[in-house]
Amino acid sequence: MTDATGRRARATFPDVPGLAFGGDYNPEQWPRETWREDVRLMQEAGVTLVSVGIFSWGLIEIREGEFDFGWLDEVLDLLHDGGISVDLGTPTASPPAWFFAAHPESRVQTAEGTRLGFGSRGMVSPSSPAYREAIVRIATALAERYAHHPAVVMWHVHNEYGAPVSEDHSPASNDAFRAWLRERYGSLDALNDAWGTAFWGQHYEEWEHISTPAATPTIANPAQKLDFHRFSDHQLRACFVAERDGIRRHSDLPVTTNFMANQHGGCDLWEWAQLVDVVSDDHYLVAADPHPEIGLAIAADLTRSVAGGAPWMLMEHSTSGINWQPTGVAKRPGEMARNSLAHVAHGADAVMFFQWRASRRGAEKFHSAMLPHAGTDSRVWREVVQLGADVAALAEVRGSRVEADVAVLWDYESFWAQDLEWRPVDDLDHGERVRAFYERLRADGLTVDFALPGHDLSRYPLVVAPAQYMLRARDAENLTRYVAGGGTLVVSSFSAVVDENDGVHPGGFLSPLRDALGVDVEEYLPLARGTSADIVWSDGSVSPADHWQEHLRLAGAEVRATYAAGGGAGLPAVTRGSHGAGHGWYVSTRLSADALSGVFRGAYADAGITPRPRDEGLEIVRRRSDAASYTFAINHADHDREIAIAGTDLLSGETAGSFAVPAGSVRVIRHDLT
Repeated sequence: MTDATGRRARATFPDVPGLAFGGDYNPEQWPRETWREDVRLMQEAGVTLVSVGIFSWGLIEIREGEFDFGWLDEVLDLLHDGGISVDLGTPTASPPAWFFAAHPESRVQTAEGTRLGFGSRGMVSPSSPAYREAIVRIATALAERYAHHPAVVMWHVHNEYGAPVSEDHSPASNDAFRAWLRERYGSLDALNDAWGTAFWGQHYEEWEHISTPAATPTIANPAQKLDFHRFSDHQLRACFVAERDGIRRHSDLPVTTNFMANQHGGCDLWEWAQLVDVVSDDHYLVAADPHPEIGLAIAADLTRSVAGGAPWMLMEHSTSGINWQPTGVAKRPGEMARNSLAHVAHGADAVMFFQWRASRRGAEKFHSAMLPHAGTDSRVWREVVQLGADVAALAEVRGSRVEADVAVLWDYESFWAQDLEWRPVDDLDHGERVRAFYERLRADGLTVDFALPGHDLSRYPLVVAPAQYMLRARDAENLTRYVAGGGTLVVSSFSAVVDENDGVHPGGFLSPLRDALGVDVEEYLPLARGTSADIVWSDGSVSPADHWQEHLRLAGAEVRATYAAGGGAGLPAVTRGSHGAGHGWYVSTRLSADALSGVFRGAYADAGITPRPRDEGLEIVRRRSDAASYTFAINHADHDREIAIAGTDLLSGETAGSFAVPAGSVRVIRHDLT
């Protein structure tokens, strides 16, 4: 089976009944007498799957090549006897003390030359030959021993690749970077051309003279830094593949690793998703966000999208507060269930947490857990038990798919390039732009898939590019074909600026999309910090805009709004072009989600989309199987809402022609299609 992008759709999933429910289980932190109590309480909470062994390397391989599996044997047997399945981890995110004593050269080195020490996590060079050898050894040993253990239903390689360290400047990394560049470019002439080394006298005549972009007097070569991002991600993926292949020599169970969609930008998840059998994600609310449910929805939609639309696993989230943000805000009553079921609404077939039992020691002892320090006589525990029952009630949702209306472009390489230094302003934030456009679409009742600009986009009547700073020529051609074929494309400011080597396009800013949009950019006109300038729409209405303006040159487009003030006063601000059977909109300034309604009224009309404006705070997402449609109505507001949908609420068993959705609660309405 393939998805809309033509890639293989993910079908492999752990063999557990219904939707998986559980979390990280770290029995090594507790005495043996606690283990049996854990299994009993897991049964009470409805837990069906736990992740085991993710940080236990030093307790499994106690010395190099010397393994002690006794405690792990006992834990897996207990879990199996209790009817609980296991996602068995390879503990390679945190090598043991003996490894660093034997291989000190494997420590991560920062751009400033500092070697990072032992006692944390993520402090090992992914380019270290000794590390590569060690991770394959322990992954293979675990697979050889537990491939046929009845508790084990899937493999969990490493943990949150790239967090907290995604880049390394050690000697091993320098050697590997040069080898990677030789493979990528083939010759120094090609590298010099791609990097533009004629600027600032950076020309290379010897491969050995190239290094990672370590600390420099002023900014380093941006093309070099962009390639180093690509290389660093490649090295992490190579480590994953090495472990995965070691496991597959002994086991055909699905293999995953936990992503951090929309919360860690160091890994290109489009590339990573091709390597795993099932996509999984960790997500934590941002306490400083006044509407964290929007960030959650973006992350969930992105995870589903990189999974090719297939069901995915929420591998980690929190029951309440977390301790690694400046303020660990506790979740309010009902918020944990609302968050959990929102992930399911957006395509997750698993609801899991970090972690099962709250740690008494270590860096995350103030991180919430399914079984909190307060024990079973606590609000969090009671809500966990109820959530387990709710997840079990949604068993039939498993395998159904989310129905999306539009596509939004999400390109990691473009984000990496935009984040490099010395742009016209230093805070043109791609994340902020994606969220503003996403909020507009969400407010209009539309469900979003994310995509790359090179994907087959023909199934979407509307494609939005909120932050496509870097655009390859072939991807621009793809977008132009999309418009010519009848699609509607909305592009935001500071897009199609550079090619894949961070070089300005030969025709100037926005030139690769000139045909699709009917416009290009003569000059950027950023406003002084803290100032704003309204735009005036063709109907005379006014919208506030801030921070950024562009001097547009029309190439066939019509003007839909002009700048009222600033350096661009009187110039076009929003344009609509026609190309073939489709239309291209260009928004050359920064508009809020509310102000973007002036763009999307016209874009929806061009695309033949009828928006479904939703009540503020009410989120509606639909999943569909061959037999039924499932409408998730999630009320994030503090007052009740009504939905005019007929069917049966799977959570309450109630059947009706319409439903009240109480404040802070969720309805999942099943509607038969036959």
